[in-house]
Amino acid sequence: MIHEVFMPALSSTMTEGKIVSWEKSPGDKIEKGETVVVVESDKADMDVESFYEGYLATIVVPAGGTAAVGAAIGLVAETEAEIETAKQQAAALSQPAAEKSATAAAAPEAALEKAPQETASRQNGRLVVSPRAKKLAKELGVDLTGLKGSGPSGRIVAEDVEAAAGSGKQPAAAAPAPAVTPVAQQAPSAPVKQAPAPAPAPAPTTSAAVPAGQVVPLNTLQQAVVRNMVASLQVPVFRVAYTITTDSLDKLYKQVKSKGVTMTALLAKAVAMTLHKHPLLNARYTEQGIEYPSAINISIAVAMEGGGLITPVLQNADRVDIYSLSRTWKDLVERSRVKQLQPAEYSTGTFTLSNLGMYGVDRFDAILPPGQGSILAIGASRPQVVATEEGMLGVRRQMQVNITCDHRVIYGADAAAFLQDLAKLIETDAQSLTL
Repeated sequence: MIHEVFMPALSSTMTEGKIVSWEKSPGDKIEKGETVVVVESDKADMDVESFYEGYLATIVVPAGGTAAVGAAIGLVAETEAEIETAKQQAAALSQPAAEKSATAAAAPEAALEKAPQETASRQNGRLVVSPRAKKLAKELGVDLTGLKGSGPSGRIVAEDVEAAAGSGKQPAAAAPAPAVTPVAQQAPSAPVKQAPAPAPAPAPTTSAAVPAGQVVPLNTLQQAVVRNMVASLQVPVFRVAYTITTDSLDKLYKQVKSKGVTMTALLAKAVAMTLHKHPLLNARYTEQGIEYPSAINISIAVAMEGGGLITPVLQNADRVDIYSLSRTWKDLVERSRVKQLQPAEYSTGTFTLSNLGMYGVDRFDAILPPGQGSILAIGASRPQVVATEEGMLGVRRQMQVNITCDHRVIYGADAAAFLQDLAKLIETDAQSLTL
């Protein structure tokens, strides 16, 4: 029997993926659960493992190529005798008319990406190692036995091998992996340093990085951002601005900064605690009605090198203590930079923060992310001359925040009440963020 290897959907917003590398060559034997191909989604590089034993008969989409979600990218034959038949079938799939493979992706028994994955560093007696780490270990002569991985759930990644060989920094302790939905069996791979085939150049971070007049193709992440922003323009939104005095918050930050607490974590915690009192601001619109999530998950926009942005998620931010929240945020940012986040770590947010205050921006409008009801834009905290309640002039540090809301779910009074309570928490009860 011949099975099609489909381009998996690694996130709810993914419409196409890029083949980073094939870990198997045509004719190679494949074991069940073995990594076959590494795919670049809009946010991460992921291993795709096989649900079948057999042979990689042929590759339909080579490394460096892209394919729509659900399209066939390779064929697996159960026996060597079927390899030639699979090659003939691949010739038909490679023709433009063969786009029917996208509909075949709905058949769970034929989808390679439906198999459950092994995510622990050791499970059923074997190590779980990213393909790049395996290859690097062989090149450097590193014994993987007993090596502690720093990837999700202890997965051994390339950096761990480099550290063991004395060519890189020591790996960090493995962080617990968040819950992953059982429909996906892909695991994050180590960042790929060399692709077998050339890929489009990433967008420059400055206009001076490329010659004038040159057109630089959008990378996969940028394309995903474009699709999301265009979709967001279909939502009726409104905005409400508010001025918050941050003297108490700034004082608290100076007290806890040495303990590893970040201002980002403090703001996320303050927003999450306020959302607990205003669940409507954490809700979203659906065709069936208003959906109230069971958790408060704060997404925070992070700019990516080479262009684009990603929104790592602080899960249950209202219930996690500020110190754990800060450690989690540091880990998420580090792994997002090298595209090692799992889908659940960037696609499960219920409310988003966008903070440009660190760049000195006073105020700005944020575009509502698809699938959420609100996003809060945060400006810089600056000293301002204000009139006190006693009728005197004084200097207070203040920041401007601007919330964008889906008007199908939230009304102006709801947003104003939320901002009022957020300001009260930051101005008069900032110490409660550490409890």
